[in-house]
Amino acid sequence: MSMEPVVFVVDDDNLQRLMLRELLESVRLKVEDFASAKAFLARGEPEGPACLIVDLRMPEMDGLELLQTLRARLATFPAIMLSAFGEIPTVVRSMQLGAVDFLTKPVNHQVLLEAVRKALAADQHQRDQFGDPRLLAQRLATLTPREREVLEGIIQGKANKAIAYDLGTSVRTVETHRANLLHKLKVRAVADLVRMILPLRQP
Repeated sequence: MSMEPVVFVVDDDNLQRLMLRELLESVRLKVEDFASAKAFLARGEPEGPACLIVDLRMPEMDGLELLQTLRARLATFPAIMLSAFGEIPTVVRSMQLGAVDFLTKPVNHQVLLEAVRKALAADQHQRDQFGDPRLLAQRLATLTPREREVLEGIIQGKANKAIAYDLGTSVRTVETHRANLLHKLKVRAVADLVRMILPLRQP
């Protein structure tokens, strides 16, 4: 039985958080809100399907830094970035870090709700395909530092030769590390590995 999906809201603006909570709860979505990125990170991985709505500009750790931290943790639930400023470089960077949408404030409520529905559906699909992401985290903990470096190269779409050059080793050694990490993560193909680990993007 699938768990009830949850929408995480991270925004240092109390009124904005309240508005978003009321909007989401009005369509019977479960909401957890946080006044800072650090408070959200302390919460831990979600138990069921989830998505994140995060404000771009926050003190201490902004939205981009939060997405970067989540990417480093290989978290796979989708994120929606909100900002009063929609500069193209910021939008591009958000997408590179795994945001599935970038919406400008004041946000259109229907547009936001549709983005949330798509994000939750995408996370549920990811879980249906690859299982509980927390199990993946346990498997990732078994990788050696060099296997993690090879994994990062794979995620970036690099060929074995390019990864070997970056790491100052041989292609054969990279191939060995690649085979080992696929075995440890219980994945048969690199394509499945990338789909499992990369932050989700809209089709």
